[in-house]
Amino acid sequence: MAGRKARIIAVVNEKGGVGKTVTVINLGAGLSLNGKDVLIVDMDPQFNATKGVGVSPGEDTPSVYDVIKVPEPVPARSAICKTAWQHLDLLPSHVDLSGVEVELVDEPGRENRLKEALTPVLDLYDFILVDTPPSLSILTVNVLAFAREILIPCQTHPYAYGALDELLETVSIIKEEINPHIRIMGVLATFFDQRTRVSNKVLESLKADKRFENKLFDTVIRVNTTIAESAYYDKPVVFFRRSSTGAADYLSLSEEILK
Repeated sequence: MAGRKARIIAVVNEKGGVGKTVTVINLGAGLSLNGKDVLIVDMDPQFNATKGVGVSPGEDTPSVYDVIKVPEPVPARSAICKTAWQHLDLLPSHVDLSGVEVELVDEPGRENRLKEALTPVLDLYDFILVDTPPSLSILTVNVLAFAREILIPCQTHPYAYGALDELLETVSIIKEEINPHIRIMGVLATFFDQRTRVSNKVLESLKADKRFENKLFDTVIRVNTTIAESAYYDKPVVFFRRSSTGAADYLSLSEEILK
């Protein structure tokens, strides 16, 4: 599509276990079902997003590590691979990515390695969704330097809600010093269990939080065992069991973003 330029969405939270990877995989799948060309970029050395779309990183398979490494990075196009599903591509991760912190420490412009690598493919996609590691590292900074929008999954648990202060401070620093174009597109409540008082209380707190006024998604990702089951089979839940509440929630999120 001529003139197309991808929306670049980073799925970020410095706390682990809040549903980042699950959101990247299933939002990507949901958008692809709507006919959008999607690239998932796995920036986590644990490569769960890579496995989650059925790709096993091999020793000789180029990965995002090869794309941002120094010297002699490989072009992003040669590392991007197709998944089993139409409209859904992947730039896989690899355990080698964990060494990037040390390799780039003295490299000028190290925070822009990902941006420089992926700029040539922006017109190939409608959406680029980037999974991030659960910590603030040079990998996360690279993602935030590249992205235009941030989606924050927040588990409906007091610890996860409390950890948002630190994340917002990080985003503010990145916006001021590295990427003035970045903005928070939305906060997504995850692991919501309507049977528990604590889940309901945290969701109410998110709704009442002035910092997220008009930024909390209407869609809530409910606790659903089918999501974990689909991960076991290395499939997005929308392709694994379309009738599940997990699939319904992520399709709802996809439609909300498209609107």
